[in-house]
Amino acid sequence: MAQPYLSIIVPAYNEAERIPATLLAMDKYLSTVEYSYEILVVNDGSTDATATVVENMEKLVKNLKLIDVKANGGKGATVRAGMLAATGKVRLFTDADNSTSIDQFDKMMPLFKEGCGVVIGSRAVRGAKLDPPEPLSRQVIGKALNLLIQLFLLPGLWDTQCGFKAFTDEAAERIFSISRVSGWGFDVEILALAHKMGYTIKEIPVHWVNDARSHVHFSAGLQFLGEACKIRWWLWRRKYPIPALDRAPQIR
Repeated sequence: MAQPYLSIIVPAYNEAERIPATLLAMDKYLSTVEYSYEILVVNDGSTDATATVVENMEKLVKNLKLIDVKANGGKGATVRAGMLAATGKVRLFTDADNSTSIDQFDKMMPLFKEGCGVVIGSRAVRGAKLDPPEPLSRQVIGKALNLLIQLFLLPGLWDTQCGFKAFTDEAAERIFSISRVSGWGFDVEILALAHKMGYTIKEIPVHWVNDARSHVHFSAGLQFLGEACKIRWWLWRRKYPIPALDRAPQIR
């Protein structure tokens, strides 16, 4: 089988109720595109019927494959497993609740053709649409955390946590092969590694749908902050084996 253009990685933990609608929506849209693709659902040791549901849907959804990780390892570990198992020229991870629909990838394609190594969805740049907006308390906390991240790790990136990020195959393999954070701070780690390696990172505005059943809790913010501090320390101490990027990556 020829290398697909796009790999879509969907990390899933106890998503038996929500993931069927997401996969059917993906299948409907992707049936209209001209590029080749694969969809990899990575089950993160779910205690519900997520794995069974996805397996049953392999007959309905084109190019769908389940990667069944038996032990719960966290979102970072789950995305890492999917990125390293994927075969696409571009590798995108997106949330199982379909908060950012797959059609938003169309905005990313021109940036990869221009030589970007990483393109990320953003709810904080001009043109983004939140439907409905997050509660004010979460907005304030999110903006405060982002300012800290910009100060210490990633200047100029306004939304490191949107679950819609794409990488060239080269960038994905280089970044995820040395990433180590498995919790909520993994987004910051992979972007910090991309920045350190010299990849161009661009943000695109996305239409983001807020699901009231979100699994993210306040404790995740505290975990995120602690992991961000670890990442900064590891970078300072040169704990990551980061080779210099000697050329601009291209997607043709």
